[in-house]
Amino acid sequence: MRLALIYALLAALATLANIATQDVFLRVYQGAHAIALSILAGTLLGLVLKYALDKRFIFAFQAKDLAHDSRVFLLYAAMGGFTTLLFWGTELLFQALFATREMRYLGAVIGLAAGYWLKFILDRRFVFRLSENHGT
Repeated sequence: MRLALIYALLAALATLANIATQDVFLRVYQGAHAIALSILAGTLLGLVLKYALDKRFIFAFQAKDLAHDSRVFLLYAAMGGFTTLLFWGTELLFQALFATREMRYLGAVIGLAAGYWLKFILDRRFVFRLSENHGT
């Protein structure tokens, strides 16, 4: 239960960082494909932040070296492919249905919450499960 609470708090922090990045991006840039580019910027920042938080506070992962950490990060990012599509699809669906910033961000929060739940299951099973991933 404690781990679930910590994971939820870290997911909320990453979600806040993602949405804040999108909002700042859209305040600075309103050109072609602004919404799609803001979603991409938020996703990239969220991915790096969530990896750093998960590997330390959820999975107690310690890489052997930079190459090992890079391989694990790439696997972590790959596991996020489907969950990212879920998040993007939900956010863009809310944008199409409601056409407001607030509802688009609500869609993002819903998509991210569902994606992070699934991502935890995938990461626990495939990314951080093997002892060779733990630097021992």
